[in-house]
Amino acid sequence: MIMMQPVLEMTTTDGFDLWPVAEIESFGFLPLSGELSPAEVGTAVMRIAGCNDVDPDGDRPPRPVAALDSFLHGLLTFDILFAAGGLRVTDDSTGVTFLPGCCDGLEDWRDWQRFVDDGGLLGFGHDPVSPIAERFGSVVRLTVNAERSGSPVIELSVTELRHLLAGAERDLVDFLALAAGWASRQLPAHCSAVTAALARVLDLPAPTVPPEP
Repeated sequence: MIMMQPVLEMTTTDGFDLWPVAEIESFGFLPLSGELSPAEVGTAVMRIAGCNDVDPDGDRPPRPVAALDSFLHGLLTFDILFAAGGLRVTDDSTGVTFLPGCCDGLEDWRDWQRFVDDGGLLGFGHDPVSPIAERFGSVVRLTVNAERSGSPVIELSVTELRHLLAGAERDLVDFLALAAGWASRQLPAHCSAVTAALARVLDLPAPTVPPEP
């Protein structure tokens, strides 16, 4: 069985105290779906905000003094947002896992849809690890590391990949709805802005923000 999951590449949560988070292995991957616990949602939001937590420049407003506002500043003010990760593909029958590369980001996940429609080659990284996707007619080949001769590969049909992408999109939609509810409880003053920013980074329509309980 081949499975595709939208994932975030994680860093340590040690010392983070702006809201509750779960302990996730550093440099591991957190799959996003509607099945996450509140603490796991908090971890995902922390990671996405952290990916964009850089000092402002140009015409962007200065970083606020308050710790929460400062941490969220990049997420809420950047025009282009980044989320480390992408789509992970696992073939249970062979044990091969195709991971996002260094040039990949979850915000680029729709590149897979364009690849399925247009074919060609889709690259996700560079030396020393270069995951690539190639289409040969009705077959898609995912090479774990094109820099290595004899690299493990996953092969599947274009039809199957379309099905997997539809499932990955449902996972993202469900996660976003879950995150909107989480933000209404944990970040009520920033709920609408955070939900809209998460929708932008995931390239999805913003869900209706639930009322505060």
